[in-house]
Amino acid sequence: MYLVREVLHCRPGKVGALVEMFKRMGEVMRDKGYEPFRLFTDVSGEQFWTLVLESESASLTEFQSMEADVLSDERARAIMSGYHDLVQNGRREIFKVVE
Repeated sequence: MYLVREVLHCRPGKVGALVEMFKRMGEVMRDKGYEPFRLFTDVSGEQFWTLVLESESASLTEFQSMEADVLSDERARAIMSGYHDLVQNGRREIFKVVE
């Protein structure tokens, strides 16, 4: 099992708009049979206006397949229009879950 986290640093005051964008993406993910990302916003930390998206996948191949499937959907592309206007930078963190 893998935990995948997308850590996005938004432009000042834009985290709310990005949260709404990913809530709408969650609807597309559900329609396609995937669990939507868990969303977290900063309370305190290194950088203000941070949004973290979190998901789990049995394998990295499964995650990449889900990502490709969702992003190929016309609704998802429409929802994500303007994404780069909201985000300054980000990174992906991938962890292997140890049980």
